Amino acid sequence: MQTNTGLTAQNADAVAAELAKLLADEFVLYIKTRNAHWNVTGDNFHANHIFFEEQYKQLDALIDSVAERIRKIGHYAPASMKIYLELTHLTEYSERANDGLGFMKDLLQDHENMIEFIRGNITPFSEKFKDYGTSDFVTGLMETHEEMAWMIRSYFR
Repeated sequence: MQTNTGLTAQNADAVAAELAKLLADEFVLYIKTRNAHWNVTGDNFHANHIFFEEQYKQLDALIDSVAERIRKIGHYAPASMKIYLELTHLTEYSERANDGLGFMKDLLQDHENMIEFIRGNITPFSEKFKDYGTSDFVTGLMETHEEMAWMIRSYFR
């Protein structure tokens, strides 16, 4: 059955393409946060282990919400690592020590990159593509990433 949300097919295609990039970013960030949870070492191991777990659980919910938003506007959500790695703006970890602050610096940079990407799409989604629902949706995602980044940033003096 065809989706009829009031968006033109061209606008829905454009929005879905940007949401697919966002989904890829969310998934890569999720994997990186899981990696931090599994592999963190050091003096604050326990606190960092729990902190990273809280963060990856939040990201898991965000991943689902982005994929469902793509479905709501009539498209299929990409769902393979190959596609995610082609679409993402983020990079995988380089080889380095597994200390908590090292992981946090990398994850903070990723959250900030995602905030910029999302912020750059809020206005086009509403004004250019007339998709006010997705504009509102990604505004909420941006606010979540701002809060997650703040939590990470608070570990630094």
